[in-house]
Amino acid sequence: MTVHFIGAGPGAPDLLTLRGRDLIAASPVCLYAGSLVPTAILDHCPPGAQIVNTASMALDDIIAAIKAAHAAGQDVARLHSGDLSVWSAMGEQLRRLRAFDIPFTVTPGVPAFAAAAAALETELTLPTIAQSVILTRTPGRASAMPTDESLTRFAATGATLAIHLSIHNLPKVVRDLVPDYGDDCPVAVVWRASWPDQRIVRATLGTIEAAVAGSMERTALILIGRVLDSDSAAESSLYAAGYDRRFRPQSADSRFSGHKE
Repeated sequence: MTVHFIGAGPGAPDLLTLRGRDLIAASPVCLYAGSLVPTAILDHCPPGAQIVNTASMALDDIIAAIKAAHAAGQDVARLHSGDLSVWSAMGEQLRRLRAFDIPFTVTPGVPAFAAAAAALETELTLPTIAQSVILTRTPGRASAMPTDESLTRFAATGATLAIHLSIHNLPKVVRDLVPDYGDDCPVAVVWRASWPDQRIVRATLGTIEAAVAGSMERTALILIGRVLDSDSAAESSLYAAGYDRRFRPQSADSRFSGHKE
């Protein structure tokens, strides 16, 4: 028996890895975070599967359900939204499973920030504009932020910011970022990225509060950075005609000439 932790992606049922799909189809028990995971993904469960919505369950209840499946020798598909590496609460579950010697696997999923960038049809890293993306959030009831991880500190980098779980703190986000990014810095708020009712609001730090005006909550991602509105970024060297690279040596003297894979 194995518990398969699976990143179920940002919302669209087809933004699920093949591995994730196959593990769901092979597991007679499925525990899913019903507040964020679309029920269409449950169509991959085998006939007669035990399907449990964990949205209203405490951690001990979830572990009890897993232990019951373990005792019955049944594999479990444990579905979380997005990717498991950020804000999934997977770690506390894994610690308990290790203590009970219950085997598990971890399968990644498409993260929300990637789905939001796709919806915006934009690259979050552009030459000369930004080469880093910071995934962060603001303090919430469930999790405080470490004192050194503040928006004002991150703003000093000028990197593209992907701010999760923070639409309710939008005024504070604006106050913290305007000094470094400026009122005219582009902002995009993507609500329920990849879902059928996805909504996008584009504005600037100076206008985003009025543009959103309380129309989005919970599952909205805030993206901030000059990459969101830049047609003047330099092109990368990767595909430049004169760029000497392993698969396209530019001369007989190239260090890549004669290279064989």
